[in-house]
Amino acid sequence: MKTTVVCGLLGSGKTTFIGNYARGATEKTLVLVNDFGQAGIDGEIFSAGGIESVELPSGCVCCTLKFDLITTIQRIVKQFSPEHLLIEPSGVASPSGVLEALASAGVGPATVIGIVDVTEFAELYESGMYGSFFEDQIVNSDVILVNKTDLANDHTITLTEKMIGSINPRAVLFRTVNAKLEVHLPDASLRQTIVPSSCHFHFETLSLRIDGVPPVGVITDFFDDLATGKYGKVVRAKALANTKEGPYRFDCTFGKVDVLRFQKAITDSRFVVIGEGLDKEALSQEIDSCSAS
Repeated sequence: MKTTVVCGLLGSGKTTFIGNYARGATEKTLVLVNDFGQAGIDGEIFSAGGIESVELPSGCVCCTLKFDLITTIQRIVKQFSPEHLLIEPSGVASPSGVLEALASAGVGPATVIGIVDVTEFAELYESGMYGSFFEDQIVNSDVILVNKTDLANDHTITLTEKMIGSINPRAVLFRTVNAKLEVHLPDASLRQTIVPSSCHFHFETLSLRIDGVPPVGVITDFFDDLATGKYGKVVRAKALANTKEGPYRFDCTFGKVDVLRFQKAITDSRFVVIGEGLDKEALSQEIDSCSAS
């Protein structure tokens, strides 16, 4: 079984890349996805796109869910017998921890695809706010997608590539838009050893149901407020919601908000936020307000 781990900071484009790849795959492919919050959202995104997936929500696969990851992989091999297993850890999980868990599960060498958002990589890396964790994702990657190049100038792209090259000179870099890779993935990792690091950040999380069918504009306004820091430092927020205008997907990553029409009706409208210093009471009240709209 070919195994690929897709890593990257929250909002870098992991889910988009896996969707692009899995839809074009010729071999039997299954996605194992780990959402950090209790309200698993990425699994439903894959399902809506016709991609077979298994979820491991509410926790981090490189530490608290390491045993669950091992047993789930063993079950996947027995039950589904995929030719290619794609693993999407949470954006706050370290690839080194996932690779160690895979080795414990008896899974052969895995290829690691790292994805970086070129519009913010240089600034975040130079700030030092992610420390060795940021380097863990780069140094353990075999292939790195320098993503969202349509949103950055040549200087920023070149600077990002130089920074990545200084951390991991053996990685193969590709510039991408919408995390679309036009070449075949390598079959096995060229990595000699796993470079360990801290496991993940201890962010706060909150997962809530969205009852009722609010207007899309109400949830959009709420996400705009999230982006401004009204409810604390929001690193990532996601929602799937049935609205008066139809099903929609909402994303907020480091102050950037995206609102996209979803492919089909949503089973349970829900919201998850990850961050620091979150005003959970105010967030719960706002979700209740959205639900009542």
